[in-house]
Amino acid sequence: MCRLFGLSSAPLRTRATFWLLDAPDSLSRQSHRDPDGTGLGHFTADGTPRIDKAPTAAYRDRTFAEEAREVESATFIAHVRFASTGSLDVRNTHPFEQDGRLFAHNGVIEGLDKLDDHLREDRSLVKGDTDSERFFALITRETRRHGGDVTAGIRHAAHWIADNLPVYAINLILITPEELWALRYPDTHDLYVLERRAGGQHGDRHLDHSGTHGRMRVYSSHLAEHPAVVVASERMDDNPHWREMEPGELLHVGPDLRLTRQVVLPDPPAHLLTLDDLHPDAAASQQAA
Repeated sequence: MCRLFGLSSAPLRTRATFWLLDAPDSLSRQSHRDPDGTGLGHFTADGTPRIDKAPTAAYRDRTFAEEAREVESATFIAHVRFASTGSLDVRNTHPFEQDGRLFAHNGVIEGLDKLDDHLREDRSLVKGDTDSERFFALITRETRRHGGDVTAGIRHAAHWIADNLPVYAINLILITPEELWALRYPDTHDLYVLERRAGGQHGDRHLDHSGTHGRMRVYSSHLAEHPAVVVASERMDDNPHWREMEPGELLHVGPDLRLTRQVVLPDPPAHLLTLDDLHPDAAASQQAA
């Protein structure tokens, strides 16, 4: 399944190094499906969004994904894609940018014709073919309708999806230059949050997080001295303070690292999908890899 990662050290701008995939001959990759794309998003000092992303359909794309990428930002978002909808090209690779915000998603939403009809003219925000980017467009529209309130935008968009479309999962991470949001819904896939004090659990350690099977590693020496909040699809180190988010929980990390959380979707989707309901390619994308 797709890997999600988000980090905020706001208001501090942090320098961090990302490796989105392991080396091609690593034993940890054997017998595991290759990802379909990787992407990393952050913001420049003036708040301009920056995205480095590529599909992994060719050797040159995989080389891109394996390179160490050192960037500086107060917020970061990274994604390793296992495609459920949309072709393997850059326009369908996460993260996506709309209205200066960056977004990545893990899950499957069906009924896309109905979603397109609901989006109407806001369908123009969508450049690719994925359910994820359409979901983001709905969040963007609802955020505009609520005066730029991203929390309200996510809540209203997710409610409409849950009430009207077949859903397998809609886990997401969304960032602005100084804020981060995450939603876990329903309980299909895990999503974890770590309120990491400066130096981690030992008080003097840099951040060095690694996913399973060589999917993503993140390193930052700056975070030996500064706190951060991390959201990820899996626990990425042995810190005992990782917390699994509740199904339906919407998390917000403010520009001062203050964390607020609320269960905004207490009930399961009206049309909850199982793996057996999905097209084989979509089902494969949602299983552990």
